[in-house]
Amino acid sequence: MPFEFQPLDIPGLVLITPRAFQDVRGFFMETYKHSDFARFGIREQFVQDNHSFSKKNVLRGLHFQRSPKAQGKLVQAVTGEIFDVAVDLRTGSPTLGKWASETLSGKNQKMLYIPAGFAHGFYVLSDSAHVTYKVTEEFSHEHDAGVAWNDPDIGISWPTQTPTLSAKDAVLPSLRELR
Repeated sequence: MPFEFQPLDIPGLVLITPRAFQDVRGFFMETYKHSDFARFGIREQFVQDNHSFSKKNVLRGLHFQRSPKAQGKLVQAVTGEIFDVAVDLRTGSPTLGKWASETLSGKNQKMLYIPAGFAHGFYVLSDSAHVTYKVTEEFSHEHDAGVAWNDPDIGISWPTQTPTLSAKDAVLPSLRELR
């Protein structure tokens, strides 16, 4: 199998390491293969691919879509390095409000699978980063939502306290305000 699947402490989150085939020309790797993911239990159908470019110190998030358009995501930093975060927002979950993070980079080639029901965000550690992610629902402006990146009740240990934010992300509500 060309993938190594590592479940994280919050049920549903999976760190995925693809196998890269390298030679003098560079490398080749599969970044998604439905049959391998399904064998591991990730059976979602991805319906949209996204690509963002961000400069150092940019923090994007924490974003999610409300039901019935909640999105699962498969996130990868193609170039650069990011501090990637997922926050459990699943109603009734024993880990509601808990977060997990992984460093994703073009160098380590790891991916993070985030199921529907989580907020997602990332902070750019390198000079810049290209981040791609597959999602299980198309973008829906009507269902678009977010949680404050610095919500003290969530308590994410970001690498900075002074990130560059979009106007939208700077005013996202706390988890308490959402509920």
